Amino acid sequence: MSCYEALIQYVESKPEAVSEYPFGPEALVYKVCGKMFALFTEVEGCVRVNLKCEPDHAIELRSIFDAVKPGYHMNKKHWNSVYLDGSLPLGEVCRMVDHSYELVFSKLPKQQRDWLMLRYSNASLLGGVKDIT
Repeated sequence: MSCYEALIQYVESKPEAVSEYPFGPEALVYKVCGKMFALFTEVEGCVRVNLKCEPDHAIELRSIFDAVKPGYHMNKKHWNSVYLDGSLPLGEVCRMVDHSYELVFSKLPKQQRDWLMLRYSNASLLGGVKDIT
């Protein structure tokens, strides 16, 4: 299984993650309760995933990893583009997915958060990178 396939499988394992193509067939978007937390595109043969990120953490990740850039076609303060070029361990990218999902989850209306928390365990909602290899 490729890194891309494993990451897609991980994103799809997030509670209530729904995929769609609102921007055309070349942009795969994942949402929770209608709010985007991941956007996959391919650029010159390299898959890129845009993930939501707290501003200070976004800057930190960009300074550590060459494959993490300001979010392409996104609010660069709140989104990173992560290039799946093989330079980042899959587990690190999954942690970034968790962070994005958690940020979006935290901004959902209380009624939706409560519904999700009743339906799923905290562990599945908030972090906990699983062994996906």
